[in-house]
Amino acid sequence: MNTASSSLVVTILDLERAALDRWGRGDPSGFLEICAPEVSYFDPFLAQRIEGLPALSTYYESLRGQVKIDRDELLAPLVQVAGEAAVLSFNYVAYTGVKCLRWHCTEVYRQIGEAWRIVHTHWSLLAEVPGS
Repeated sequence: MNTASSSLVVTILDLERAALDRWGRGDPSGFLEICAPEVSYFDPFLAQRIEGLPALSTYYESLRGQVKIDRDELLAPLVQVAGEAAVLSFNYVAYTGVKCLRWHCTEVYRQIGEAWRIVHTHWSLLAEVPGS
């Protein structure tokens, strides 16, 4: 796997940032619009993997309007490329009022025609680390 070109890094990060901005306002459609039909999704609050855009849409619709993030940080993003796939991994910090949640995220994007689409997402909640 190779580190991505600077233009691909910007493309992937722009897609992710725009989707995260919408997510933080309670709108999951930003992510749904950049997912491939065959997307798979791991969430720390679900017992099973979600498979396919229709199932992910159903899950995200149940969350519509419920997420409110005052500010966030996407830390140490890394984009790695393997053929028509790009793997984005980063640490994510979301602030809502006085509450702060820290996450690990991995997004696998695949180039479909001229567009990059998410084919797999994995979010995990970071345990609080003493002294950090």
